Amino acid sequence: MKVIINDFEYNLDTPKTILEFCKEIGIKIPTLCKDERLLPNGACRLCIVEIEGYKTPVTACSQKLKDGMKIYTHSEKIMKMRREILDLLFSNHPNDCLSCDKSGKCKLQNYCYEYGISEGSFKREIKDLPIDFSNKFYSYDPNKCIKCGICVSVCNNLQNSNAISFVDRGFDTYIGTPMDKGLGSCDCVSCGNCVSACPVGALNPKKKYEEDKFRYWEVRKVQTTCSYCGVGCQINLLIKGNRVVEVEPINTIPNDGLLCVKGKFAHKFVNHPDRLTKPLIRKNGKLVEASWQEAYRVIKEKYDEIMEKKGPDGFGGFSSARCTNEENYLFQKFVRTVFKTNNVDHCARLCHASTVAGLANTLGSGAMTNSIAEIEGTDAFIIIGTNTTENHPVIGTKIKKRVKEGAKLIVIDPREIELADYADIYLQIKPGTNIAVLNGLMHIILKENLHDMDYINERCEGFEEFRKTVEKYTPDLVAKICHINKDDLIKAARMYAKANKGALYYSMGITQHSSGTNGVRSTSNLQMLTGNVGFESTGINPLRGQNNVQGACDMGALPTDYTGYQKVFIDPVRERMGQFWKRDLPDKKGLTITEMMDSANRGELSFLYIMGENPMISDPDQNHIKEALKKLDFLLVQDIFLSETAEFADVVLPAASFAEKDGTFTNTERRIQRINKAIDPIGEAKADWQILMEISTLLGYEEYYENPSEIMDEIAGCTPSYGGISYKRLKNESLQWPCTNKDHPGTKYLHKNTMARGKGLFVPIDYEESKELPDEKYPLILTTGRMLYQYHTRTMTGKIEGLSEIAGKSYIEISPQTAKIYNIKNGEKIKVSSRRGSVESYAKVTEKINPGVVFMPFHYVDGPANRLTNPTLDPIAKIPELKVASVMIEKIERSSYV
Repeated sequence: MKVIINDFEYNLDTPKTILEFCKEIGIKIPTLCKDERLLPNGACRLCIVEIEGYKTPVTACSQKLKDGMKIYTHSEKIMKMRREILDLLFSNHPNDCLSCDKSGKCKLQNYCYEYGISEGSFKREIKDLPIDFSNKFYSYDPNKCIKCGICVSVCNNLQNSNAISFVDRGFDTYIGTPMDKGLGSCDCVSCGNCVSACPVGALNPKKKYEEDKFRYWEVRKVQTTCSYCGVGCQINLLIKGNRVVEVEPINTIPNDGLLCVKGKFAHKFVNHPDRLTKPLIRKNGKLVEASWQEAYRVIKEKYDEIMEKKGPDGFGGFSSARCTNEENYLFQKFVRTVFKTNNVDHCARLCHASTVAGLANTLGSGAMTNSIAEIEGTDAFIIIGTNTTENHPVIGTKIKKRVKEGAKLIVIDPREIELADYADIYLQIKPGTNIAVLNGLMHIILKENLHDMDYINERCEGFEEFRKTVEKYTPDLVAKICHINKDDLIKAARMYAKANKGALYYSMGITQHSSGTNGVRSTSNLQMLTGNVGFESTGINPLRGQNNVQGACDMGALPTDYTGYQKVFIDPVRERMGQFWKRDLPDKKGLTITEMMDSANRGELSFLYIMGENPMISDPDQNHIKEALKKLDFLLVQDIFLSETAEFADVVLPAASFAEKDGTFTNTERRIQRINKAIDPIGEAKADWQILMEISTLLGYEEYYENPSEIMDEIAGCTPSYGGISYKRLKNESLQWPCTNKDHPGTKYLHKNTMARGKGLFVPIDYEESKELPDEKYPLILTTGRMLYQYHTRTMTGKIEGLSEIAGKSYIEISPQTAKIYNIKNGEKIKVSSRRGSVESYAKVTEKINPGVVFMPFHYVDGPANRLTNPTLDPIAKIPELKVASVMIEKIERSSYV
């Protein structure tokens, strides 16, 4: 195709719009309503161009190039028309541009300056519509709205929340919410994607405090990776002085310009006044400020004392899924070379240890098989044990979008999560019956000959024994076990098996059980049975809850694994790592988090080093955890705030946040991405890698790195799956492991031609009941999880006012039937008890939960759900049964109502 633009001839091979091609060749055409992620609508008309032979100008955003076109983008006629469009818009715009918070970023303001529009020449239609301040995080000024429609399209077509729309017609049109409830009372989830996309000052983040106010020409931008969930969204931190004052999304993989409420608005923890800024040491029972030298002296004295008294078995360490790959690598290396033990673990033990064990067993690799971008090509989804839209909002958004485009959706969960509203079939199972429902699906698929036998014969083993086990799980039996309708089960099995590309997504609803590893194996059985492993847009997709839980596992922060899942108990592996680190390494398997706590309770483990973890809130049976921490001879905690765990410490070291250091995170899809230092560390805080380097050298194993890039080079040298990773490459691209050498492009999806273990292994799995079932004293099933407006133990989100105003208190979801039995009203404070303790919380009466089942988010210190949960462990992965515990509830006097 040949076209002429501004008298220059160009050739192109593929059809493109005029706007797209002009952008490629460096011709800037103004736009107000264009968003690259959305279909063009030409609403603002500002991108008009002149085409020879056409009677009227056309919008460049919507007009496709055709062979022989002769186009003028900045002719005198076009420039005049653009000025008139801007003049008209500006004439009906409030005349307070200099005081507008968007000043410097407002496209209307910038274009008016570029085109010489200093004041409107049309008669002004005075508008005095009320500004909507009802949302906790942003405001909407309809007087500044130019009705371009980007916010509506982003909300409805990208975020898929449908919270806002056009109201009325003609000049009276405005952007509103259903029944004009306001943005604080509608279905808005405060993702802020409309705010990020708004080209003018109509939508703005709230700036409550003077120090957060700025003009956009005053700030600098630093690209980095969001520090919340495992999606790994790419963001720009906007920096004024040494403060993070705003966050904006970047339109690139994996989030494509989308964020959730936490990624967009929950950044103020970085500069929060409660940040730890100096080391603390315990004197006379109280934590007091000290110098780094004094803190290090105490650590050295206790290390020498306990090593002489108890040896390596007296030591252990908890690494962190919130720290970088480089820091997790140094931490586990420190434990093995300085503490001389494999007693190192992190929070994956409480969330995805069963994923690592289960998928490594069946496929040879314990990671998400496919990529987030592949959602766009999936034909059918099974969402089981993951509240995706709340825990991984951007992934949930992409799934909703794909379902709206025609993909089938099957949701299996004890709670009626948001995705259940989009589902073709929703199976509301009894908590703890995942294996039974998966076996039931597979029974039907086999019985109706819907399985992929060619795939099974070519790529799998163990099928016949597996088939025999599944035969007994008839629809009638499974319906009885799971408390579901057998016809829905049959429909779901047929729907999924007949889809061309089926993808299964799960999270802690599968893993946090005493049978968690078997639950993971069952997901693998289903995907192999239907031929959905090793192809694009299919796979087994465990969603990681924290920003770097995948990376912490990859880096060997596990009691049985070095980096890249190389086993500590295999002699050649251990010898090779010992040579690399120049130190003889321990050959005994280490203790897990839960086992270390048991050891501390027995008086065996004496010195515990905790980096960025908060077991006082996150671990099961919290009374047990509290006693274990008290019995330690020495507790060293390294964190950004004085957490509930740090309050028990003998020494607390102030660490830098993600915004104050360089490094990498590995997201849920195995994608290794940079974080970049945006501000200097607060007070005397130091990056975790620097602290580790200094303590290691202090205790006799000399370490010296000038920067994290050198640490990554070391990681690449001993970790085959990271062999091709370097900061030089990551400067221009993110890479998914395995990436084995400097020329390797990374791996979009796993098991392409064969499974990592050779043949995929079918494992016969029988359903077993949860270890603690309701009885006369504890008649209800408690299940736990996360929610959208908080994160993990609230160390960070607890510092965000808007989140605390929306979801600042513990609550327990109860069905109307259960509430009626106990005469409990919505909002009433109640007591919840298990065999391990009691907590108080607020009743939230909802149809989302079945009678006999209650749900609590585990985030809250005022109602710590994990004080109640069952510490019984999966025998393989040693993960606790956090998802099923038996409880009783009691009414508290009415004076406690909220």
